[in-house]
Amino acid sequence: MKPVKMTKGADNKSLILFDGVCVLCSNVVRFIIRHDKNDHFRFAALQSRCAGKILADEKIPPGNFDTVVLVENGKVYQRSDAVLRIAGKLSGGWSLLRFFIIIPATVRDFFYKFVAKKRYRWFGKYNQCMIPDSNIASKFADQSFLDN
Repeated sequence: MKPVKMTKGADNKSLILFDGVCVLCSNVVRFIIRHDKNDHFRFAALQSRCAGKILADEKIPPGNFDTVVLVENGKVYQRSDAVLRIAGKLSGGWSLLRFFIIIPATVRDFFYKFVAKKRYRWFGKYNQCMIPDSNIASKFADQSFLDN
């Protein structure tokens, strides 16, 4: 796959694509924002046009909202690989979670997929994608975030 290119305005930010109607996912995004002391991440809902282009380029089936996607340095990571890379950039003890990368991805992703399958039942689902308030709106990417 060719690397995903971000615009110069992205300033070496990593992009996290998340399920915008998932209550758990939206709360995790808020958690990441609070612990992203170096302003490393930007966000877009998997349902957005910005995410749609990346998903299509990476041949990730449309409507596959049961994964988190991290675009970092032109590379795309999914599921537990994405989660652990994200955790590695967070402040505090959360960065220690990155060491779980030593566990084989098949094992990590088994647990990831289990939670992903049950997340709506356990945590709920919004009727529409998360709409960021003015305090965090600058953290969310739009179509202009990507080179076309």
